[in-house]
Amino acid sequence: MITMPAMRRTMSSKRVLGAAMREIDVEEISSNIRDMCIEAAHFLTDDVKAALDNGAASDASPLGRQILTQLQENLKIAGEEMIPICQDTGMAVFFVKIGQEVHIKGGLLTDAINEGVRRGYTEGFLRKSVVADPLKRVNTGDNTPAVIHYDIVPGDKLEIILAPKGFGSENMSKIYMLKPADGIEGVKEAVLSAVKDAGPNACPPMVLGVGIGGTFEKAALLAKEALTRDISKPSEIPYIAELEKELLERINRLGIGPGGLGGSTTAFAVNINTYATHIAGLPVAVNICCHVNRHSRRVL
Repeated sequence: MITMPAMRRTMSSKRVLGAAMREIDVEEISSNIRDMCIEAAHFLTDDVKAALDNGAASDASPLGRQILTQLQENLKIAGEEMIPICQDTGMAVFFVKIGQEVHIKGGLLTDAINEGVRRGYTEGFLRKSVVADPLKRVNTGDNTPAVIHYDIVPGDKLEIILAPKGFGSENMSKIYMLKPADGIEGVKEAVLSAVKDAGPNACPPMVLGVGIGGTFEKAALLAKEALTRDISKPSEIPYIAELEKELLERINRLGIGPGGLGGSTTAFAVNINTYATHIAGLPVAVNICCHVNRHSRRVL
């Protein structure tokens, strides 16, 4: 039996918890995502644009510099004329961090995200590339459903990262289940092998997201999320930052170059994420992205 003082304490606790919760309406979420879809399709982030400009000025191959200059011109036209940077406007992939003190009001968060994608791709006149069934291949007509990864975090904010993924580069991605004895050299060879196999098919210059550790599916998720990190910022783990630098240098010595036509700018960056793993395994995933590496971020 609950005594009256205990009931008062419980009710008081509920009021305190209720007061601490921050409400975000689904319409605000959908509206922001609509704008993010259009933004990501037409404008590069500052870090990727800087890498493109640097490559156009410094590639060792005259043809490589010419191709990168053409990509700069394409980017300029995309922004001025509001034409997508690439005709493949991708499948919408989201990384959503939900503060524990956030309450979504007016509907389901997943529905709100998909509604934003629907509006963004239809109102922004972006190509709809999603089929409802992977075998029957009937287009959904509005680029939904999105692929959504959720993470519960402290605080009262909702962080949304959109990374539309084109499948020219996605199809070139790889996952390797290495043995622990393969070690760091095995990881290097796996990444280089993925780039060599991709060649021109991933629309280089590439950005590589690499996931090391976890399980089969966790490694792939680490690699995908690594693509959303600012490519001008190395890993905070010193030896991983050195590995990123070494791999980028080795990849750019392969000679694949812009458009696969030769040059010293095969990749703009290698971003690596790591996670704990099992004593018997060393999963490595390589998620390749083309030179646009589109993403957009909002905090509500």
